[in-house]
Amino acid sequence: MASTEERLRQPGRGNLGLDHEPDSDRTFSNSGVSSVESVASFKVANDEFQLNPVAGEGAEFETLRNLTTHIDSRAG
Repeated sequence: MASTEERLRQPGRGNLGLDHEPDSDRTFSNSGVSSVESVASFKVANDEFQLNPVAGEGAEFETLRNLTTHIDSRAG
C-alpha cells in the first residue's frame, strides 16, 4: 500500500496547480500554491482520508508533511 504522502501527492499535484512534484517541507505559499488551490487540495485529502475537519483546521497545515503527519497520527 502506498504511504500517506504518496497518496496525497497524486491528486495533490493536479489540485495544487504545480508543474513539478510538491516539496513536502516547503509551505504551500512558498511553493506558489494559491489559497484556492490549497483549499481544493485539502478537500480532496478530506475525501480520501475522511478527515472531517472542524472549521479552520485546514489552515494549520502549511506543508504537505504537516498534513501527512496529521493524517498518520489519526490512523493510530
